[in-house]
Amino acid sequence: MAQQWNNQLNDIAGSLSWFIPELILALFLLLLIALALFKTNRTVLLTCCMAGFILSGVGVMATGLSTQATLFGGMTRVDGLASYLKILIDLAGFITCLMSFEKPSTHRAEYFALLMAVVLGGHLLVASTHFLMIFLSLELISLSSYVLAGYSFTKAGSEGSLKYFLFGSVASAVMLYGFSFLYGITGTLDFSSQVFFDQLIAKDVPMVLFAALMVLAGFLYKIAAAPMHPWAPDVYEASPIPVMAFLSVAPKLAGLGVLLKFVLAMNLFGQSSADWQAIVCAVLLLTITIGNFSALRQQNPKRLMAYSSIAQSGFLLVGVAAFLPQGVHFMLFYASVYLIMNFAVFVYLDFFEKKSITSIAGFSGAGKNLTWPSIGLLVGLIALTGLPPTAGFTAKLFIFSALWQSYELSGRALLLWVVVIGLLNTVVSLFYYLRIPYFAFLKSGEPAEKQNNITFQNLLGFILVLLLLTLFFIPGILMGWINKINFVL
Repeated sequence: MAQQWNNQLNDIAGSLSWFIPELILALFLLLLIALALFKTNRTVLLTCCMAGFILSGVGVMATGLSTQATLFGGMTRVDGLASYLKILIDLAGFITCLMSFEKPSTHRAEYFALLMAVVLGGHLLVASTHFLMIFLSLELISLSSYVLAGYSFTKAGSEGSLKYFLFGSVASAVMLYGFSFLYGITGTLDFSSQVFFDQLIAKDVPMVLFAALMVLAGFLYKIAAAPMHPWAPDVYEASPIPVMAFLSVAPKLAGLGVLLKFVLAMNLFGQSSADWQAIVCAVLLLTITIGNFSALRQQNPKRLMAYSSIAQSGFLLVGVAAFLPQGVHFMLFYASVYLIMNFAVFVYLDFFEKKSITSIAGFSGAGKNLTWPSIGLLVGLIALTGLPPTAGFTAKLFIFSALWQSYELSGRALLLWVVVIGLLNTVVSLFYYLRIPYFAFLKSGEPAEKQNNITFQNLLGFILVLLLLTLFFIPGILMGWINKINFVL
């Protein structure tokens, strides 16, 4: 017994050296909670939060993208996929802090503490291969997100937060029920273990698929994918724009990471009787189609972006559906570009909201009165559509090429249909993404004096737009990093 305790303590001590980014986030989270007890200057709060995200990102990069290690007795695992997604989640938190700089309602310590908590939960989730750790990580993300969603302190914000909580509670309960079934069938909570694999091979029965689909439903809720998406439009619309931008990226990327690992585990390296490739294809087609066609009817730019976020979840799943290492790499490239283009659009929407432009028709004449912000918004929306000369085009080209490669290797007609329908949906998205630029540049509005466009917000937007253009012409800057990732379940 004493030897067993000694081994466990040694394992924990050895794991802590790999856990430095999460310890940094936890430390800054506690610091922000402590600062909430005092009347602290907003610059101090903002600096503290951004410093936490920067140091966490540096800590992740210090471990490298090719490192693999199992921590805390198999509860979490450090690998290239988890490390890369952690960097993206840290970056999402950092940009959200920058967006919140000029928002008086967000200059409170608890706001930044909640951002830190979501990022910490995201770190833990993408590294989890244990059902207990997955559940705890998801709840840390969810509980913090529920409060952030209502941070506008309005009736609509409170309603959106309540809807988020109710949908989340049901999704968590369904997912937990699936965990219990899988544990009963396999006798282990570690879905990356050999025991889990052997037991599923021996007991590959319909109950396994039923349990796995319940777990999958919980992950689909987190990334706002169909059919677990109905909460997203109301919640996103009611949230402050920096919070909406953050919630549409950070939890989505965290959920995507664990969903990928879970689907690959349940596929049993192609030995499962369930057709997991068909399941993922069905989900992504439903998600892309619902997101795009629902966005066509929207008049509110925030609600339009909510449905855009749903559709983008489907495009991210294309990389998963390929079931190829190259598909995972291209999915990570798409996730990186999605982060940049999504934040770029939200930065400019926040700028226009401050000018009292809160409807698509309200953008009439903006191209003349607010020329440079309108051009920046146009580039961001073109990137989301997937058109050149933006990195959005490169990202979609990559993920669909991975799916095409999978089709050539397997000869499955289903994959060809996914490529065709996905490309048709890209054409559909063109009609709603370009509605705002249409009103801004081709519709005349009320005459107004040209305003000062040189603001902190527009500078941030310009940097993001510049990144989108750069990655179109030189995608190798990013793909060079991503190709170093050797992902093994």
